[in-house]
Amino acid sequence: MPETICTTVYQFPELSDAAKEKARIWYREAAVTDDWWDAVYDDFERICDILGVDLKTRPVRLMGGGTRARPCLWFSGFSSQGDGACYEATVRHAKGSAREIRTYAPQDQALHSITDRLQEAQRRNFYQLSANVTHRGRYYHEYCMTIDVTRDSPTGQAPAEGSEEIVVEALRDLARWLYRQLEAEYDHLTSDEAVDEGIIINEYTFTDGGRRFG
Repeated sequence: MPETICTTVYQFPELSDAAKEKARIWYREAAVTDDWWDAVYDDFERICDILGVDLKTRPVRLMGGGTRARPCLWFSGFSSQGDGACYEATVRHAKGSAREIRTYAPQDQALHSITDRLQEAQRRNFYQLSANVTHRGRYYHEYCMTIDVTRDSPTGQAPAEGSEEIVVEALRDLARWLYRQLEAEYDHLTSDEAVDEGIIINEYTFTDGGRRFG
């Protein structure tokens, strides 16, 4: 025989502090989905375009069958030793990148420095440098990238002294920059302020213990 059970439910602001924390845990698990990093990746791809960093792609299988090309970007984080981000790419001189990056990200001194160092290395080599960046191993951080720098000189000249090291460190700094952006985005999405706002806007209800209802 069917029974009717009445349950009192509460809006988030009505919960006790302990119940609110339980509600937050539920929301973090539900809201931080597998694609939370897409906006950061999109921004990074635009920055790479400016810098002359052509990200390699890999096929990813879709739910309905078929595949799509995704950039070769990886990361792990955010609280373990060895966490970081890395990428695979080919790199060439990008004319006007120093000016363009300052237009795109006027306050980001780290990006300005990376761009300026790449440009300086290119200038010293008559803009003939190129680099191939590949990932190796099972970890994802800047030192998991093998970076081979060459000079496309018609007379076979080697890179100017110190140029290879400048390019390698600048490209590793770019991976470090990506990781910092991912960490900042994750911290924002999982902060109490963002979580509370998301719960309230969506008008979720809970039992008095903080368990999601409905």
